[in-house]
Amino acid sequence: MSWQRTEALETVFQVLVEFDRLYQPLEQLQILYRDESLIAVNKPAGLLVHRSLIDKYETRFAVQALRDQIGQRVYPVHRLDKPTSGVLLFALNPEMARSMTELFTTGRVEKRYQALVRGFTPDEGMIDYPLREKLDKIADKRARKDKPAQPALSLYRTLQRFELPIPVRPYQSARYSLVELWPKTGRKHQLRRHMAHLRHPIVGDVNHGDGKHNAMVRDRFGFVGLALTACEMNFEHPRSRQMIKITCGTEDRFQALLAKWRDFGHSPPYIEPASQREE
Repeated sequence: MSWQRTEALETVFQVLVEFDRLYQPLEQLQILYRDESLIAVNKPAGLLVHRSLIDKYETRFAVQALRDQIGQRVYPVHRLDKPTSGVLLFALNPEMARSMTELFTTGRVEKRYQALVRGFTPDEGMIDYPLREKLDKIADKRARKDKPAQPALSLYRTLQRFELPIPVRPYQSARYSLVELWPKTGRKHQLRRHMAHLRHPIVGDVNHGDGKHNAMVRDRFGFVGLALTACEMNFEHPRSRQMIKITCGTEDRFQALLAKWRDFGHSPPYIEPASQREE
């Protein structure tokens, strides 16, 4: 089967999964943090933050779900892609929304992600690779098409490696890594595009990933979707000036996949370099 056909079949499968999901009731969002002006939730994969022309048939959105859940208006201050799960922050008033948006746009919010990627990644590294703005044919039809690539910087660290005795052509085994990622800039799909640039695409990434590996992980292990979670967010609260740390774990399906892979055998877990350990 050609790789083009594999990619096409995977896209069709993802669409069918989305249609099935639309008819499932949306559970209450898990609240990770709340004060008088901010609230953070654990966004499940597959949930849009707000209405978008890109997905005009979607009927469920985090903004409306959280508003109905807590009984007051909420204001999104950053984005989290639909297939990505994890920490999603909202303001509870327009003033705080403006303050938090400024923190995000000026790079004063530190975010940490976890992802499963194809192949064995180095122990740690920096990805300094400019990215051109990705434009949607519908939502961005009036945007400039000739913008130069923008600076984009990401850091990563390998936590664990897995080698599965399952052939995925042209190789006789399948290798994967569990990594932590820190985006230092905020380009669209930055982590997904940066890992693809390293030739270590994120598992389940339909647009930038490896169709053969995505299909194997889906068919053999029942994992559907993107293996990427926003696990932590750190920032100085604009009002109290205290440092705020918000965390969440990876989804159950992510943990279940890791548990299955650990049964197959893997290389030793990552050991922090001596130069970075605290004495």
